[in-house]
Amino acid sequence: MVATMLPGQALLTAADDERLRPDGRPTGPFRDDLRRIPSLRNAISVVSCWAQTIAIAIGAVWVNHPLVWAAAFLLMGRAHAQFAALMHEAAHRLLFRNRKLNDFVGRWIVGFPSLTPIDGYRRGHMAHHRDEFGPNEPDIPLYRGYPIARDSFRRKIVRDATGRTGWKLFKGLFRAVAAQERAIRFQARAIVATQLVLIAAGFALGHPWLWLLLWFLPHLTVWRVINRLRSIAEHGGMQRSEDRRETTHSVRQSLLPRFVLVPYWIGWHLAHHVDSGVPMRNLPRYHEALIDAGYVTTALEYPSYGALWRKLRSG
Repeated sequence: MVATMLPGQALLTAADDERLRPDGRPTGPFRDDLRRIPSLRNAISVVSCWAQTIAIAIGAVWVNHPLVWAAAFLLMGRAHAQFAALMHEAAHRLLFRNRKLNDFVGRWIVGFPSLTPIDGYRRGHMAHHRDEFGPNEPDIPLYRGYPIARDSFRRKIVRDATGRTGWKLFKGLFRAVAAQERAIRFQARAIVATQLVLIAAGFALGHPWLWLLLWFLPHLTVWRVINRLRSIAEHGGMQRSEDRRETTHSVRQSLLPRFVLVPYWIGWHLAHHVDSGVPMRNLPRYHEALIDAGYVTTALEYPSYGALWRKLRSG
């Protein structure tokens, strides 16, 4: 892999703040405060995620207009991004202080409904955090080789938007139903079971096609585009390094991408990689501390996702 999007060494200055170590990790009471898990507020986020998703489906059925159905289809891709963000938090065991509750909600309330085998995801994701771009990195296919040519970038997005990427991944999940390893088989069957519950709910409400049109197809298409755009904005064109500023991009956050692309504060991704034990709600405050300490500077941070994507497709 040839990394050509790395920050200059002059930008990689040590953190200068008594609350942080030179490598940016928080220490002392500040670390304890940042790592406090707000269980009640996270529970509200989980309920809100489901409420928004159900409201989209109800609104589409009630209005029953082609433009509303199209908007609902796109918004369900964003709903999958929300479920994925909450599942990611549960995979880090940062959603609830109680571990059993965290894992139950992570599996049955946000993971399995959104077609994610969270226990397998957790194993791979922890490898990602231990050594980004290392030999056990599970997400290399998403962001290796950047920056790439504009036409190559377009082909990737088209494959995602037309469902080819999603269908390929879904077939792997479906094969796991008969896997030899018990844990893999359980996760796959649990996902199938939750999808059957969602399908049955659609039938019970008199709309048997709801699951296909407003859940499964957006997962195969809109969500795959969102996932790629987010993933490459996190790590595209970077390299294996002890300094997280050489493994992870920092992008200034604004309302629209936070609504569509990076819900629940996951856009502060550099802070998340500097200390992955900080819950999502505390990442903006942690990021501000990294700025105050000189660990993150304006020259290091991309002003927008659009600016970063333009660089990523400039190869």
